[in-house]
Amino acid sequence: MKTNFFLILFLLLTAGSLLLFADKIMAQEVTSPTPTTGPDFGLGVATLINLSDKSGKDGDIVTFSNNGYKLADRAYDPQIYGIITDNPAVTLERKTTTDGTQRYVITTGKAYVRVSTQNGPIQAGDLIATSKVKGVGQKASQEGYVVGTALEGYENANQEAVEKILVSLNFAFQSSVTGLRTNLLDNFNLALSAPFLSPGTTLRYILAGLVVLISFGLGMGYFGRVTRSGVEALGRNPLAGRVIMISVIINSVLTLSTMAVGIVVAYLILTL
Repeated sequence: MKTNFFLILFLLLTAGSLLLFADKIMAQEVTSPTPTTGPDFGLGVATLINLSDKSGKDGDIVTFSNNGYKLADRAYDPQIYGIITDNPAVTLERKTTTDGTQRYVITTGKAYVRVSTQNGPIQAGDLIATSKVKGVGQKASQEGYVVGTALEGYENANQEAVEKILVSLNFAFQSSVTGLRTNLLDNFNLALSAPFLSPGTTLRYILAGLVVLISFGLGMGYFGRVTRSGVEALGRNPLAGRVIMISVIINSVLTLSTMAVGIVVAYLILTL
């Protein structure tokens, strides 16, 4: 009986010690500090693409062109495809080559994107667009296609410095920024490259185009009538040639002024 008692007591003490030891281990695991540095995992399903430019870095913006995928190198690129990630959280594909041309790209969800302050400091909630710096994003300050919404801020006095911030991806045209492009030609190029515009933006482009066409039509029509009348008058009265030529020149200036007014009005429609 005494032997059984001491055996049971020994087993109970051993079990208690093991439980106490396990609790200490668990407590150490829970309270152990997490690393402050590490890889930036892409928070989305990554797909594989063939990217010939081997200079692409984790977080670079990729666009699609007629020659295949490439790093974005123009502002507000409408052909945005995805963000390069070297550490995809989820992927269903495996690389089949080792030459560095196959890269994982995130097209939806969240991703760490390389950005700079070339267009001003970035705050959480700002829209991020492509820039002229290859693969690097910037703060969007005018209408155009964007990468998505910044979930983190970034400030740096050195506008050439590049850092990665977390961005909620939404490759789409946005007109909810501060203003349009300052160049009229850029605005029309934007309209041609943007198949899906908001109703208000579409109406502005249509009105601006109509104003330009009408002003050019009126100007050229008026100039044609004046020129024809001048030639007929010169044939009837050759001695009045000087007066007739001055009249044609004045009317030509008025025609150019009409066209210029049309362009100015179209510009105001786009920018106001």
